[in-house]
Amino acid sequence: MRAALFDLDGTLINTERRSLAMWAMLLDNHGVEHDHVLLRRFMGRRGADVLPDFFPDGDVRALLDEVHSYHDHQGLPDVVPVPGAAELVRRVAAHGSAIGLVTSAGRAWARERLAQVGVADLVQTIVSAEDVVVGKPDPSGYLEAAFRLDVKPGECVAFEDSLAGIAAAQAAGMACVGVATTHRPDELSHADLVISDLSGIDWPLTGIGWSRPRY
Repeated sequence: MRAALFDLDGTLINTERRSLAMWAMLLDNHGVEHDHVLLRRFMGRRGADVLPDFFPDGDVRALLDEVHSYHDHQGLPDVVPVPGAAELVRRVAAHGSAIGLVTSAGRAWARERLAQVGVADLVQTIVSAEDVVVGKPDPSGYLEAAFRLDVKPGECVAFEDSLAGIAAAQAAGMACVGVATTHRPDELSHADLVISDLSGIDWPLTGIGWSRPRY
């Protein structure tokens, strides 16, 4: 385990409920019918990759600008770190392992949230939505992070809360820890390990890649 690669939203910081509320506002404002199942398409994925499903002829850039304008809307869920997030990142850094962030969010948002968690100075590379042609579940973001950190994909452990993220990490040839903050544990059972949050997680992890998923 030479590197730990973290997803951001839902993994290091609890933002998924807020994000889904904002996507719902966008769809409501345009009269697009939706339910919870349809909204889950956005989880772990770049908005630019999902919006054409709802707006086949829409201006994706304009739609993204509109949803970003909702950030200060009253009544949205608070943005708070996932329990244990800062402590785990600091343990990885103290061990001397490389640390990367692979997120479907934009770079500016990622930097702000890492600062909020208190680990911005420890993350050595950020692969954001702007850095890939195709987002998760495509593995290119994880492969790019491994390349930047000069480690082999098989030497990396990814931490992910979404189905798209787990698929991306595993397609890149990495072991993956599923963090059950936004999905039920059984939905993440294909991950190499499933945990409720990042509290009390040691580094290096023991037996990951060979142990059965557990919660």
